[in-house]
Amino acid sequence: MTDGGYAVRAEGLEKRYGEKRALDGFDLAVREGTVHGLLGPNGAGKTTAVRILSTLVRLDGGRATVAGLDVARQSREVRARIGLTGQYAAVDEVLTGRQNLEMFGRLFHLGGRRARLRAGELLEQFGLTDAADKGVGKYSGGMRRRLDLAASMILAPAVLFLDEPTTGLDPRSRGEVWESVRDLVADGTTVLLTTQYLEEADKLASRITVIDQGRAIADDTPDGLKNTVGGDRIEVVVGERADIPRAVKVLARVADGEPETDETELRVHAPVTDRVAALTEVARTLQDEGIPAEDIGLRRPSLDDVFLRLTGHRTERTETETEKKEAAA
Repeated sequence: MTDGGYAVRAEGLEKRYGEKRALDGFDLAVREGTVHGLLGPNGAGKTTAVRILSTLVRLDGGRATVAGLDVARQSREVRARIGLTGQYAAVDEVLTGRQNLEMFGRLFHLGGRRARLRAGELLEQFGLTDAADKGVGKYSGGMRRRLDLAASMILAPAVLFLDEPTTGLDPRSRGEVWESVRDLVADGTTVLLTTQYLEEADKLASRITVIDQGRAIADDTPDGLKNTVGGDRIEVVVGERADIPRAVKVLARVADGEPETDETELRVHAPVTDRVAALTEVARTLQDEGIPAEDIGLRRPSLDDVFLRLTGHRTERTETETEKKEAAA
């Protein structure tokens, strides 16, 4: 059972910790059988929202339903219909993968035989059969996270909450987790995903809600959010900071608006309409005027551009990467 086709609904959620409002009238609607991304800066209220929706924290105001059940009045029933995977794997590294899943099955009162059967099903579903009897301490990061996802699926939940599930994983391991999430949704599970990796939200989520200061400030498809920033942009990276003003003048000739600059990354970019003609013109003019370009290209707005426009700054992850580049320079 869902609430009008929505697996998760929140209306005017409020949560206070002393004088601080972690949630201040937060709204959310997650359609059944989809991945819905929840993005926001640290302290925006993402984890608080997940904790309320998964019945770990009581709300102070508003209303929320999960799988058609009221989280405040029917918390026990809600817990029977959901799974939750946090930022760090909760599996035991001493036990094997199979033993971990059997243990979780027993904790969920499945009984010995049913726990063994369910463990076998999940090991196969998550591509861990070959490593089932190895100690988890020997698993790669991606394998541990897949085992953690499997553990959250012991009772085949209707709704799965993923709170930054790929934090700290390398790109290959992250891709393995993404495939597992896609398979879960294909089998009918609804996923609410919080993440700091905007690429992750872009690839997995069919809809994204941006939260800041405890409120939802945007809700749309990834492409819809990008369209709020604008269309195609031409981007030039110069070799020296002194070349930035000259590159700005070149881009201004073909741009549909004022060129913007990023002096840290020596980047100049501007919106354009006739993308191919603009790229050709800029490349030729840069060469004619002797302005060395480290890189030149066309690109669509990214979710990071959306995040910057909506919240006033880039994600914490992007800022960290920039700091590393500056330190290496």
